[in-house]
Amino acid sequence: MAESTVIRFGVIGCADIARKVSRAIALSPNATLHAVGSRSLEKARSFVAANGGAIAYGSYEAVLDDPDVDAVYVPLPTSLHVRWAVLAARKKKHVLLEKPVALNAKEFDEIIEACESSGVQLMDGTMWMHNPRTASMKEFLSDANRFGQLKSIHTCFTFSTNADFLENDIRVKPDLDALGALGDEGWYCLRAILWAANYELPKTVIASREPELNKAGVVMSCGASLYWEDGKVATFYCSFLSNLTMDITAVGTKGTLHVHDFIIPYEEKEASFYAASESGFDELVTKWASQPSKHTINTDLPQEALMVREFARLVAEIKFNHSKPEKKWPAVSRKTQLVLDAVKASIERGFEPVQIQE
Repeated sequence: MAESTVIRFGVIGCADIARKVSRAIALSPNATLHAVGSRSLEKARSFVAANGGAIAYGSYEAVLDDPDVDAVYVPLPTSLHVRWAVLAARKKKHVLLEKPVALNAKEFDEIIEACESSGVQLMDGTMWMHNPRTASMKEFLSDANRFGQLKSIHTCFTFSTNADFLENDIRVKPDLDALGALGDEGWYCLRAILWAANYELPKTVIASREPELNKAGVVMSCGASLYWEDGKVATFYCSFLSNLTMDITAVGTKGTLHVHDFIIPYEEKEASFYAASESGFDELVTKWASQPSKHTINTDLPQEALMVREFARLVAEIKFNHSKPEKKWPAVSRKTQLVLDAVKASIERGFEPVQIQE
């Protein structure tokens, strides 16, 4: 499908992340921002004025009722996802859905069912999946000679917030984003673990003890251990209360992968990772005989624009070539949600082991 075929996007909600995705839509060669809706027409007009020309609507429904909108981006609080994503699908709008995709897998299944019934594409907004570095890292992990068999994965995403965030941000409100840091940051960590494990679900999840909760009971920091039947293990940690960190370490029988900025790269159009194979020490064990090698991948478009471009390409294939929606993306989202649900359940059950079943 030629990228001259432009998909028209509507955005429902004017959250901060919508600014970033609106820019990505503008940068993508096969997408354009057509409409923005807010509960306040004034807010929609302000957003449009600051983020590129588009039609401003004073309701979400108006965007979904616009016949010229092909696809919608949904950056609303997680508690509103099932309502608006389902309605968008029923109105034949393809859905780019911010993460976490839902409060639980049962809700997400409603969204999947609506999208499948309407024949529309569904994809979540995990942007780093679309960075070309990610494909290059996967090549290393898949190389039996350089990496070998995966044995363990460790991920971390933390950032330090201020008092205003901890009091007023939607991610700390139980009625808006009840999953807190687990849903916001933990989603990325769990996706990275599943990605490294070729999306094989772990059998057992055990949440780490003493998660930090706010006074409303929303998770501010937590972690967990994941176990597979073949012996693979994984851990993750996420927090609104620690310095900015976003690491993956994947250890194989022959190699190790390290990446220190996996969610948002240090540089917008350049991203690196470190790979080591058959590492060892010198004869006196005073230093490494060989150090991990640095691999830098360049891209013309930032990862969020690459995400929009891929989503728009899939939508265009459906719209103009009568193709079927790509099922890989909702399947990956659902697996991430299942593991997230298991971590939450383990916390609620006093850190007991939780078995995962698809």
